Amino acid sequence: MAARLQPRQIVVTSIAFVGLGAMGAPMAENLVKRQFRVTGFDMRESARDALAAAGGQAADSAAAAAEGADTLVLMVVNAAQARSVLFDAGALAALAPGATVILMATCPPGEVEAIADAVTKTGRHFVDAPVSGGVKGAQGGTLTIMVGAPADSFAKAKPVLDAMGDKVFHVGEKPGQGATVKTVNQLLCGVHIAVSAEALSLAQKAGIDGALLFEIMGGSAASSWMLRDRGPRMLEDEPPVASAVDIFVKDLGIVLDAGRAAKAALPLAAAAHQMFLAASGLGHGGRDDSHVVRAYRALNRRPDNDA
Repeated sequence: MAARLQPRQIVVTSIAFVGLGAMGAPMAENLVKRQFRVTGFDMRESARDALAAAGGQAADSAAAAAEGADTLVLMVVNAAQARSVLFDAGALAALAPGATVILMATCPPGEVEAIADAVTKTGRHFVDAPVSGGVKGAQGGTLTIMVGAPADSFAKAKPVLDAMGDKVFHVGEKPGQGATVKTVNQLLCGVHIAVSAEALSLAQKAGIDGALLFEIMGGSAASSWMLRDRGPRMLEDEPPVASAVDIFVKDLGIVLDAGRAAKAALPLAAAAHQMFLAASGLGHGGRDDSHVVRAYRALNRRPDNDA
């Protein structure tokens, strides 16, 4: 007699997702679309309601979201917020034994290592997985994800990561190595945005049309992804916020801290950081990072022209 086939059991990973901001919200929704059971928390009730409307569940605290979950995704602003969620708010203790914590925020490598050590001491896995790709990448599930984690932890997290990004790289076995690669990424991004603003400032000072400039530069050897994306935004009065000026104040600060720790001179990153600081000081911190061009305009303002 042939053996009776047993029904195939489908294991659905339960995910707690903390940080439903401009990028976190679509990332969580992509997890829902991939049939994960997602419970989210954000300080803003509207963000929690939006996740519930998309098919997820909303929790009224980080610990409630994490209760018994197999995986906790942290898409928060910085390492301080990650620590607050994990330890002060009790999310780590609420997770299932053997659960995986995935930290996707941009944080200093040393702080990531310290958080990882505290998490793994509880018997849980930790995956350092910062992302690049902005809001568009988060919405389309096309983020680049840079992972620093032991091979077994990476394997556990990969189905979750694959639901949010189509370029998932295992860059090293140690937490903090993903953060290091993201730090280098932010160095390049910040410098590219700042130098695009500098080029526009020079061209406009000489009477060259900005739109024509970016049309020419976008197809030349001088082009970069940031020039093609942020350049035209610099010509708008209020472009939608893809990433704020203050994000690059923070991230380029992380870059410079990493340079000091490695005794590596980073003069271009330092100059770009100053321009983002200047833009923030002019009141543009919450605006799109293309507003760094306003700092150049302030530097190059003619006495008879406040533009």
